[in-house]
Amino acid sequence: MIEFRSVSYAFEDVPVLSDLSLSIDDGEFVVLAGANGSGKTTLLRHCNGLLSPDEGSVLVDGRPVEADLIAARSSVGMVFQHPRDQFVAATVGADIAFGPENLGLPREEIDRRVAVALEAVNMGGRGDDRIATLSGGEQARIAIAGALAMEPTHLVLDEPFTGLDDPARRSVLDRLESLSPEGTGVVLATHDLRDVLEMADRVIAMRDGRIVADEPPERARDGLADVAVRVP
Repeated sequence: MIEFRSVSYAFEDVPVLSDLSLSIDDGEFVVLAGANGSGKTTLLRHCNGLLSPDEGSVLVDGRPVEADLIAARSSVGMVFQHPRDQFVAATVGADIAFGPENLGLPREEIDRRVAVALEAVNMGGRGDDRIATLSGGEQARIAIAGALAMEPTHLVLDEPFTGLDDPARRSVLDRLESLSPEGTGVVLATHDLRDVLEMADRVIAMRDGRIVADEPPERARDGLADVAVRVP
């Protein structure tokens, strides 16, 4: 479980999150909807300690994030809006192995995780490919594979469809749709709810750093009317 308890955060004295409380259960597929500047990215970056609240606390599996950053970052996999921002190696296999290597796992376990993660995103056997040669959709899938190799309990994604054509978008969606039944929670931040509304267990809408709606998808549409998102 990821919990936000009365979290406030400001950037250069400009409030971004305001007294925000929220809990996300294991295995839950949550769509975090909001326009650019609503606070979505800032909220996600608190999930694994990339940002720390000015007030309040964030807990992962009952433990404050700042108490054990390694545990938080193992439990919460992050996929950024632009996948290339998170790549640290030239080849696919080396990049996916980076996280497990930093956990100090045995080589055999690292290799297993890389292979399983690649198969999970339908890119098995491509560990030697250079990331720079991949399409945008393939890079998005490799970013997801890198997060999955940490075997997280939650995967959080910030606008993962930016710049993807329809086939690439569909490929990423297909993988995400399979995660919740497998027990991995998904938190997907987006301003475009095409194709994802029907996949969600829950839709949370943000505006000006606050939660303005928190509903099952079948009741969420009315609450999205004033948050400047694309509703199918």
